[in-house]
Amino acid sequence: MYRKRTTVLPLLAGAFFLLTGFSWNFGGDKCRDALELANKLPAISDDATRTREEAQILANCPDGAAAQFVQGLQAERVGNIDGAIAAYRRGLQKEPGFAAASGNLGILYLQKGLQDDAAVALTKGLSGQPVPAYHKALAKIMTDKKFYALALYHYGEAGSKQPSDAGVLAGQAEVYAAQGQTDRAIDEFRRALLLDPSHEQATLSLAGIYLQQNQQDTALDLLKKASTANPRSSRLHLMLADIYDKKGDAKQADYERLLGGKKGTAVVEEQPAKPEGFALGDQLAAKGEVDKAADAYRAVLQQQPDAIEPHEKLGNLYFRAGREADAIIAYREAVHLGSSNAEVYYNLGQLYEKRNQLDEAVVSYKRAIEKKPTFAEARLKLADIRLGRGNTQEAVEQYVEFLKLKPESADIHLKLARIFVKNKNLSLAEESYKAVLKLAPDNVEANRELAAVYRAKGATDKAVEHYTAALELQEDDSESRNALVAIYVKDKKYDELVELLQEAVELAPDDANNHYKLGLIYDFKKEYDNAIASYKKAAELKPDHARALHALGRVYMKTGRLSEAREALEAAKKADPNMEETSVLLNNIRDEFNPAPRKAGKSKKGTKSKSKKSKKSSAKSSKAKTPAKKKSH
Repeated sequence: MYRKRTTVLPLLAGAFFLLTGFSWNFGGDKCRDALELANKLPAISDDATRTREEAQILANCPDGAAAQFVQGLQAERVGNIDGAIAAYRRGLQKEPGFAAASGNLGILYLQKGLQDDAAVALTKGLSGQPVPAYHKALAKIMTDKKFYALALYHYGEAGSKQPSDAGVLAGQAEVYAAQGQTDRAIDEFRRALLLDPSHEQATLSLAGIYLQQNQQDTALDLLKKASTANPRSSRLHLMLADIYDKKGDAKQADYERLLGGKKGTAVVEEQPAKPEGFALGDQLAAKGEVDKAADAYRAVLQQQPDAIEPHEKLGNLYFRAGREADAIIAYREAVHLGSSNAEVYYNLGQLYEKRNQLDEAVVSYKRAIEKKPTFAEARLKLADIRLGRGNTQEAVEQYVEFLKLKPESADIHLKLARIFVKNKNLSLAEESYKAVLKLAPDNVEANRELAAVYRAKGATDKAVEHYTAALELQEDDSESRNALVAIYVKDKKYDELVELLQEAVELAPDDANNHYKLGLIYDFKKEYDNAIASYKKAAELKPDHARALHALGRVYMKTGRLSEAREALEAAKKADPNMEETSVLLNNIRDEFNPAPRKAGKSKKGTKSKSKKSKKSSAKSSKAKTPAKKKSH
């Protein structure tokens, strides 16, 4: 009777089709925990604690985004800014929403003068981590861009968390000074210097205000105190030298100038103007003295008004310093005069691109290429803009030209491959992915995406080969594992499927879903003992796992263990009262334990029928016997 009732239930088929109803999300929580820990690192001030937390991150998830972040921190500590930027970018490629990586990257961008990039990165950082350093950096950018309300907001946020930070007060004072609120600016600068008497910028700015108000002696006293507190500040000594010059004290001015790293004025005056103009400007630029370097270049320009090179050097100076508006003016003048320097057009293109003036950027990049056809970076920039605007064909042309110049660029081969996939040109995509893997055979994404191309082309064996390679390189690559599962299910390769799911269980033994999915395959293969073990483990890890409990009850029914089946199914129904199939199976079990009696009406009818037949039979018998008796008379 049991077999007759259960044949109508989707027992085996249900096990099979349930495979497609889940997100095959493999992997444990160690990398997520590492990421959470990494986001807290910027707020940790204790070196020992920070070192311990960094070591834990590297141990828990050595290849994850958090580990890249730690590498960035370590690079920063040894002064390797470019290495730190690269590490933070790698972390963000793996985890685009990684707030701490964005924030730290923004600070480094600001140090390199990339204000627009810094603003974007810092804003992303603050969306997840309200770190005072991020607020301060963004406030400085807002001040430079004359968004004073935003600057004060960010300084206020930083100050609320670090009220004793002199830099915050000095920054607020700069904003007030820029708005013309001089008295308020003076008060804030004084407060900053009370907290930190050696604060260079607060001293210089306050001294500048005093000089504007003709309070020369007050400025002099302030700078003397500051130079005592901060004797290595060349800027303080040079400002003192300027004041002594104005007071007519040449000897003291030369002394301060020497302390500031410059020779005496007499020596400077003896130097020829023209040959020293560029040399002096370059020297000052190397020291970071932007305004003085600019003066040196302009001195050359005064002697040679039609010269192109001073404008080019001014543009480069301002470009490196992040003074974008000044750089654009200088570069435009160089272009107007007919500059043949491809770098000028390229840098101008970058500045336009940052301002989202893409038409102007395109023109500049094209002119850079005209001046220097082998300018690979200009071709790449032009291609990226074309791609962003949907001009795929032109983008492809420029990427191809770039790769002719730099064929070892695996990342551009990968970008080109993805364009071909999007345009459904699978043959060209295949060739591009192969080029990536030739240069970077350990590239997980290229292996996975090439496998998808082969799968789309029906080359299942090659698809399996590259999905497998991706998993060997990154065993927690859930996308590749899911694709392999789908292929094995379609091709009915259940042994391979079991092996794949067993690996998933080993990778994340505490993931109830992994055990459940493995149980489904055992169930389908009729390896019921293994299926039961997997379902039980899933239910053990997650006692309210309704589907695992349902599947366990179903297997118990198949193997005739009805009491255990009922217990499992009742637990499944409790976990999810809306699972109709669970109710159906429970009803079947109840029917097994309580078989329905036959209806009384049918029994009586049967009895009557038999009685009538008996009576008819008796009557026939009587009729047959009567004549015999008559004959005997």
